[in-house]
Order: sequence, then C-alpha cells, then structure tokens
Amino acid sequence: MNSQDRPVSSLKDKIKSSWPYTLTVAIIGFVSLWIRIIPSDNVIFPGGIVKFTTNDAWYHMRTLFVLLENYPHRMFFNPMTNYPNGSYIHFGPLFDQMMAITSLILGMGNPSSQLVNTIGAYFPAVLGALTVIPVYYIGKYLGGHKVGILAAIMIAFAPGQFLSRSMIGFADHHVAESLFSTFFMMFFMLALISAKEKKLHFEDVFNKKFNVLKEPLIYSVMAGIMYSAYQLSWPGGSLFLFIVLVYAIFQYILDNFRNESSDYLGFTGVVTCLVSTILILPFVHPDMGFSLYYYSWFHVVTALGAMVGFVALSFIEREFKRKKIKAYYYPFLILVAGILGLIIAKIVSPSLYSLIIHAPNTVFVIQQGGPSTIEEASSIFLPYGTFTMEKVYLNFTATGFFASLLGMLILAANQFRKPKPEELLVLVWSFLIFLTIYGQNRFAYYYSINVSVLSAYLGGLLLEKVKWSELDQKFKSTVKSPADIPEALKLVRVEQVLAVLLIVVFLIYPVYGSAIPYTKMVYGQPIQPWEDACTWLRSNTPDPGMDYNAIYEAPKNGELFNYPDTAYGVMSWWDYGHYIETIGHRMPNANPFQAGIGGRTSSINETNRPGATTFLTAPSEEEASAVLEAIDPRPDKAGARYIMSDARMATDIFWSIATWTLDNKGYTQVYLIDKEYRSLPTTRYFNTMEAKLHIFDGNGLKQYRMIHETKAYQTNELLYKQVYNYFYGGKLSEVDTGYVKTFEYVKGANVTGTASPNETVNINTTILTNQGRTFEYSQSTTADSQGKYELTVPYSTEGPIVGETQFDTAPSGPYLLSYGNTTKEVKVSEEDVLKGEEIKV
Repeated sequence: MNSQDRPVSSLKDKIKSSWPYTLTVAIIGFVSLWIRIIPSDNVIFPGGIVKFTTNDAWYHMRTLFVLLENYPHRMFFNPMTNYPNGSYIHFGPLFDQMMAITSLILGMGNPSSQLVNTIGAYFPAVLGALTVIPVYYIGKYLGGHKVGILAAIMIAFAPGQFLSRSMIGFADHHVAESLFSTFFMMFFMLALISAKEKKLHFEDVFNKKFNVLKEPLIYSVMAGIMYSAYQLSWPGGSLFLFIVLVYAIFQYILDNFRNESSDYLGFTGVVTCLVSTILILPFVHPDMGFSLYYYSWFHVVTALGAMVGFVALSFIEREFKRKKIKAYYYPFLILVAGILGLIIAKIVSPSLYSLIIHAPNTVFVIQQGGPSTIEEASSIFLPYGTFTMEKVYLNFTATGFFASLLGMLILAANQFRKPKPEELLVLVWSFLIFLTIYGQNRFAYYYSINVSVLSAYLGGLLLEKVKWSELDQKFKSTVKSPADIPEALKLVRVEQVLAVLLIVVFLIYPVYGSAIPYTKMVYGQPIQPWEDACTWLRSNTPDPGMDYNAIYEAPKNGELFNYPDTAYGVMSWWDYGHYIETIGHRMPNANPFQAGIGGRTSSINETNRPGATTFLTAPSEEEASAVLEAIDPRPDKAGARYIMSDARMATDIFWSIATWTLDNKGYTQVYLIDKEYRSLPTTRYFNTMEAKLHIFDGNGLKQYRMIHETKAYQTNELLYKQVYNYFYGGKLSEVDTGYVKTFEYVKGANVTGTASPNETVNINTTILTNQGRTFEYSQSTTADSQGKYELTVPYSTEGPIVGETQFDTAPSGPYLLSYGNTTKEVKVSEEDVLKGEEIKV
C-alpha cells in the first residue's frame, strides 16, 4: 500500500485527507459532462425539437413515451414494427425507467414532450460523466489515489465508442451498460479486498461476527445491485457474470496452490449472485424460455448457477485442505465438474445447453454473412476483412491501447510475485473484454474503461519509480501556507518532472486531442431527407388502424398478431425501420433489431426467406411481388403497401444488402479506368428491384408507382446512371434525383384492347414529381395471335381520393396508348388502380 493511502487516525483526518481527491474527481466529472454537451446546438433546436443521434436512440424515445403514457407499465411486445410479426423488445427496462422517473419528477407528474425529449438528450451525457466515479475508485484501489485520478482523467476524454455513445443526443442504453458494469466491478473489487483483509471465513457467517461481515456484505450486496442494474440495461449482461466466474476459477486455483483460504471469494460471489437473482427475477418473461436476448429463465439460471458454482468451488477447496489433497488436482476437478455440468444441462434442457455453448460466439467470434455488414458488429481489427489498427487508434489512441497491453502483462507478472485479488480481477476482466473487441468493435465502449485503468496503472508505476510518494509526503509536511510553495518546489527532482511530462504527453494529451473533434460533429439524426419522407408518410398515407401509444399483448406461440384489416407494412432496408415507425407512425417490415430482413443464415443452399434483402435483390418485378405476398401469410394481404428507398440503398450499401442473401457476387465488375481499378455495377445489379425503383424511378413496372420524393443530393446515383448509359446503351438522364423515394404497391389498372396480331403496343405518360422533376413512364407488350393485348399500369391520371394515398407525384396528363399508326389517350382513375379494374380501349 502506498504511503499516501494508509488509513488516517481519525474521521476528521480522513475527511481532511480525502476531500482534495473528491473535489478533483468532481471537477473531472464536470469537465467530462461539458465535453459531452458541447454539441447541444446540433441536437436541441428551438421549440424543443430534438434530433437524436441514432435509430436506436429514436426507438428508446419511442418506448419511453409509451412507458410514460402507461406508467409504470412498459412495452415488451411491439406490433408496429417487423410487420406482420411484430418484435419483442430486447432493450432492458432500466434505462427507460430512469429517464421516465426523471421526467415525472421534473415535470411534476405531467412532463411535456419537450421536457422528455430534452431529458432523453442529456441523459447519456450525464451517465457518461458519472462513469469517472467507479473508474477513479478502481484505479485508486489498484494503485493509489494518483492512479485513480489519472484513470478518471483518461475516461473523461476517452474517444471512440465510449465518447460517441455518451454524447448528448445518444439516448441509447450502451452508456448505462458501461456505467453499471464498471460500478459492478468496483464494488466486487472492494468486497474482495475488504473480505480478504478481514480474513473472512464462512464460520463468521454462522457465528454472526458482524464486525467481520458488515463491510464485505455491504460491498457484495452493492455488487449484486449493480450487476442487476447492468443486466436490466442490457439482457446480454451475462457477459460480466462470465468474466467474474472466469476470474473466480483462476483465483480459487491460485489460492489453493498457495494454501490460502478462498472463503472471502466464496462469500462475495454467493452474496452478489443471490442479490442479482432476486432483483432480476421479477423481470423474467416465462414464455421466452431460455433466451440470451430477452429476460428469460436463462438469466435466473445463470445467476443461480454461478452462485452454486461459488459454493461448490469453496466446498471442494475446503475438502482439499481437510484431506490434504495435492493442489494440482484442483484444476482437473474443476474441469471435470464443468463437463459434468454441461452434460446434465444437455440432458435436462437441450435448449439451455445450446444457448450456453453458442453464447460466446455472439461476443468473441467474428460475425459472418449478413451480420458481418453491421458496422458495430465487425471486428475492431478486421473491420473490412483485412487487418488494420485504424479503428483501434480511433477508439483508444495508439499509446492508450499499447499501454493497456503492457499493463496487462505487468499484472500477469505480478501473479507470480506478490499476487492480489484485485489485480487478478482487473487482468481477467481486461483480457476478456479485449477478446470481445476482436469479435465486435461495439464493445470498445467497455474496453475504454480498461484502457483508462491500465494506462493509469502504468502511469502510477512510472511515478513510483521516480519516488513520487516521497515527494508527496514532503509537500504535505513542508507546505503549511501558500507562501511555502516556492520553497517546496525546490524539492522536485528532474526525473519527477520528466515523469509527469511523459504521462501528459503520451497518455493524457492523446485522449484529449482525440476527444475534441467529437465536440464539433453534427450528431442529429435522421438526415433531413429521411425526416421529410417519414413526416410526409405520416400525413399522406391511410391510418393503419393501430393505437400508437398502446401496450399490446404478445400473440401466443405460433400465432400471428391480430392486425386490423387496415394495417399494412412499409418495406425498406432495416437501417430505416425505426425512423418509419417513430417519425412516420407506420409499420416497417424490417428494423434495426435485424428483424424482417429475410435471406439466408449460413448456407447458399438454404431457402432465401422472404424479407427486405430478398425483395430488394429480386431480379424481376414478379419475384419481388411474390416476396411481398409471401411476407404476410394471409392470402388476401401483402406484406407491404409502401416501399421507401434512398440513394445509399441503391449505391453505397447495396452490396451489404445483398450479403444477407449469401449471394452477393456478380453485382459489380472491376474496370481499369484512368489507371485506377473501379468496381462498377453490372447487368445483374440493374435488374434488381432496388435498381428498378431508385435508378429507373420504377419505369416499366406494372404494380409500383412513385408517390413522393425528397430533394436531390449529390450521390453515387449519377455515376450508376453514367455506367448504365455507357456500358448498356441506356438513355437515363444523368442527374441526381430524390434522395428518398416512396413507392406504392398497387393492383394496377388493366388496360385492354385489340390491335393487329403480334403487334407491339406501347403506353406511356410523363410523371411530374413533387420536386418539379419529370420522367417518362412507359411500358410495352405484344398483342396475341388474335390481336388482344393487356397492359397493367400503376399510376392514376385523375389524382388521389379521400381515405387513400394522397400522392403528390403523378402523371401530368393521360396515358398515350400507341400501336401501328394509332394513338389513343387513356385516363385511369384511382379506383381502377387500387381495385385492379379493367379499362377497355
């Protein structure tokens, strides 16, 4: 223990000794908050308008408003997304409940929408700033006050995922995960330290030695509470229970080899797991069975299993000591017990066994197929399939990352010299979180905590090398008033100044320099075209007949939700599902829970399931329409009435869309252009439904009509049109068009008549969009041997009708039907289009 960390003689002295550090941590916390709220003008606008940062943040606000509308009941099943199946909400309840309680208190029981949105915007910044507290204490008990202060500074400015997810407007549960998991590790560490220092034994529990039990018990209970808070922020919180169990196994083995009692560890583990089990139990949904992603029996069984594990490991250790069994049998017995446990789980509950076996794959293994295209789910080292340190440096800085690796090596070496439980805990915790960022870079917001602590630990070791503790004591004994400071400065040695400079230059300045750019970014989402398109959708399409803020019961297993006849879906890529729901108040087929995507999971030989990827990559209109019809199993209903496409779907992310089918080859071809290899779209791409809709404006399609478009922006759409014109003889107008385009899937009016046998019949009209842009819609067919022809057209020439789509993109005049030397005008009513009526010419 460092000299400045020794217990002081009285409460008065203790307060006097600790208040400078408390004040320093408070200042660091306020600076951390300040950094996070600098971009407030880009998030909160006049009139209480808030632009949240991500689609999940918008969805959290959706669940928050439903919670406030029905308080204290929250939404668990939501039928207004993933139509026609609905989605179970895997978000933990705690994050929304904290915002709801804050809103109710500040709003005196009736908070306004403006207040709720403002609280939602600031909440992640506040939680991010509070994280300096547990980080300080972990650093303090690892290496003293100086390490704690340095760790707090490091996390206050830590860039990358941790900072971005705790910025104003990022109303998502990730920062709550970081805060509560760190508090959990802090209290668990304190419980271990306290219990070991007091030489706690299980006999103390039976003998009711409260003077020994009191402090470890309080810390262990708090650890259980914080683990529950973490788990109730994210169902996948079992990750940290796994970390503690791995640590415990190593600690039991080391203690057994050193012939030391591990009762302190067993007591801490049992109390922590018992408390967490009790607190999590009320939130379990029994009908979910064993699920990692929803609050199910899995979370109770794992917590109880961990508690039984601590009891068993402690019992076995005691038996080893009582019977004087050689220590090296202990790890072998643990291995055998673990294997037996898995065998029993497989026999008793195969679903639980499967979940336990495959759970690590969701965290530690690089994602394949469609999930590999999710940016936050890609490996931090292999984000593009090839090794790079770019994302590592962006998240931790180069010095911070390598300092964390060196810190882990030193902690590992310490286990062979003078081991401490808290050091082994930090080592195992850091190493396992390091493995998670190999699997998914999103977990960088966890590893930022470890980087901060380990970097500070390394800085603390440097200060110890230059005898900083001695200097600290000399200052305390010399400086009695400000006048003594100049004289005291003479005590500072050159190497101590250099050590501080090294810490500032290589640890503090890099994170500060990396954090500042985040304060200048524009965080508000969605981008304006999507907000405009969803706002238009809400006002100009029929009400689907759902109560937007109601709480609905989930359907029984195997049954569909009982939607009203007026319900319908909106097809788009999953990225935009929450915007369609929260801003448009309409029901997306796919959403950012990766629901409704369709496609294939593991093999090209699988059936290509109907969904967003299958529809957008469909090679013909007929196959695309078959997908829409297959999405809704009811024979008289299609899965979607509207389709929304943006320029990114048609260009930049189309490859990612196709990857979910496990068949993404052939959509591009590499050409050498101006001594540069470029990947350009091919015929296969231009035949897809996405290209037909966005690049070709739906020209020639029978049952799809554009009904609205937003303003045009400069995108790669222009390049794609140039490629089509140059390589495939197209005649597309080489301009950027509406960034977001909305289409309607209709039955289409059937134009019939007679011409000469086998004669080509053409029909066309000029479409005028709401942006004042015009494009040609045309279609052709060949009359049969008897001269009969039929053309199905999607546009009404007579305008919208009450109760249906109030489209603002439509023909500027009647259709022109032509064959041979004959040209006729054809007028089509909206009823004809919606009902699939026949129009005889």
